[in-house]
Amino acid sequence: MYIHTVQQGETIWLIAQRYGADLNQIILVNELDDPNALAVGQSLVVPESNREYVVQPGDNIWTIAQRYGVTVQELAIYNSISDPGMIFVGQMLEIPYVIYTVLPGDTLWQIAQNYGTTIEQLLQVNNLTDPSILYPGSQLRIPLGDRPVTEVNAYTTSINQEGAGEVTVLGRNFTYLSPFMYSMREDGSVTELQDDPVIEAAWANQIQPLLVLTNFRESNFDSDLAAAVLRNPDIQEILLDNLLQIMRVKGYAGLNIDFEYVYPEDRENYNDFLRRTVARLHPEGYTVATALAPKESTEQQGLLYEAHDYQAQGEIVDFVILMTYEWGWAGGEPWAIAPINKVRDVLDYAVTVIPRDKILMGVPLYGRDWRIPWEQGTTARTVSPKEATQLAIQYGAAIQYDETYQSPFFRYTDETGQQHEVWFEDARSMQAKYDTVKEYGLRGVSYWVLGIPFPQNWAVLQDNFRVRKI
Repeated sequence: MYIHTVQQGETIWLIAQRYGADLNQIILVNELDDPNALAVGQSLVVPESNREYVVQPGDNIWTIAQRYGVTVQELAIYNSISDPGMIFVGQMLEIPYVIYTVLPGDTLWQIAQNYGTTIEQLLQVNNLTDPSILYPGSQLRIPLGDRPVTEVNAYTTSINQEGAGEVTVLGRNFTYLSPFMYSMREDGSVTELQDDPVIEAAWANQIQPLLVLTNFRESNFDSDLAAAVLRNPDIQEILLDNLLQIMRVKGYAGLNIDFEYVYPEDRENYNDFLRRTVARLHPEGYTVATALAPKESTEQQGLLYEAHDYQAQGEIVDFVILMTYEWGWAGGEPWAIAPINKVRDVLDYAVTVIPRDKILMGVPLYGRDWRIPWEQGTTARTVSPKEATQLAIQYGAAIQYDETYQSPFFRYTDETGQQHEVWFEDARSMQAKYDTVKEYGLRGVSYWVLGIPFPQNWAVLQDNFRVRKI
C-alpha cells in the first residue's frame, strides 16, 4: 500500500497510472464520492495490485482467492475474517502470497533475497524438495512478511441496530468493543443500556465486548459521585454484585473502567477499588481494563490527572487505555487532536511505569472545525476525516501537513465570510500513529469513536498489523 499526497493538477487517473494501480480500487478504498474532485494536499491510499485487493460489488471471497492463487482459509486467516461469507465492498484485503514466474537463470537463493524471505520458506509453501531444481516459466508462491499482531479496542456510542451493522462491517479490525456507557450511582446501582445489538454483533465477529463503567452524572463526569463510591467499600461490593449480574446476563467479556475527574485524595481509594474489582472478576474469567488521562509525569497537576496512578494501575489491571487525544478539544483553540509529539511525551513517561504489553494507545477517528479568529467560549464542530476532506474540496482549500504534530489541517472561508480552521486525521497521520505503536512495542490501540466515516484508516491498519482475535 502506498500513501499518496495529491499535487496541484493531478487527477485520479494520473495517480493510478503513476503507481500502476487500478483506478476503481483507489476510488473504492478511499470512498471517493466524486473521483474528479480532489483537494491539493489530500492523502489517498493506493493499493498495491499484487499484494492488496479492495472488495468490489459482486465479489466473494472464493473468487478473490482464486484470482490470487490462495485458498479461502489462507485469505480469511491472513485478514482476520471470522466469517468468509461476510466481506464488504470497500474492504482492503491483504494477499498472503505473491505469484512469481521463474526466469531462466533464477536460483531459489536469488528469489529469496529479492523478496526478503528464506529458501526454507519457499520450499515449504511451494512443496519443493530440491532447492537446486527450478523450471523457467513455472510459478512460485512468495510468502509476504507477516505483519505484527496487535490488539484493538473501539468505543462506540451507537448501540442500536445501526451500530451493530457498523460492528459487523468493521469487525475484523477489533479485538475488543466498548459500548459507551454504564454509569454507577451512589447506592451501588448501575444505569441501564440497551446494548444487546452491539454485544451480539461483537461475539459474531470474535470481538470481546467490554462493559464501560463511568462516574457520569447529568451529562458530566462527577467527582462527588466517584468519591461517594470510592470511599465506601460496602457500596463497592454492591456495585460489583450489580456489574457481575449485568455482565453474566448480557454476555460481556470484561470491564473497562473510565473514572475521570476523581479527587486527588481518592487516588489510593481508586487503586483499592481496582484491586477489589480484579479479585472479584478474575476468578470468573473477566478482563479488567482502565482508561487513563494523558499524563507526562507522576507529579502532573490537575483534577483530571492526579488520581490516575499509572504505576499502580499498570500493576493491578490487565491493560490500560491511554486517552492520548483531545489536545485540540472543542472548547479550546485550534490544534491537532492528537499531536504526535504530545502523544510521545505521554508514552515516554508511561513506559517507565507500565509494562508496554499492557498499554493501548488512544487514537481519535475524528477532527474539528473551529471558527477563527478563535474566541474564548466558542465551541468547535466535530467532523469526520471524510467530511473534512470534502470541506477542503468544496471551498478550494489546500490541505497542509504539520510535520511536528503529524497532522493535516487547512483553513477556509464559508459563504458568510466566516473563516475556519480544520484539524483532522488522514492516512499519513494514522501511519505515524501506527509507527509509534510499533516503535514503543505497545499492546495496541484504542479508537474513540466509531460512527465517524474514516475509510482510509481501516486500510492503513490492515497494512500495518494483523488484529488479534481472542
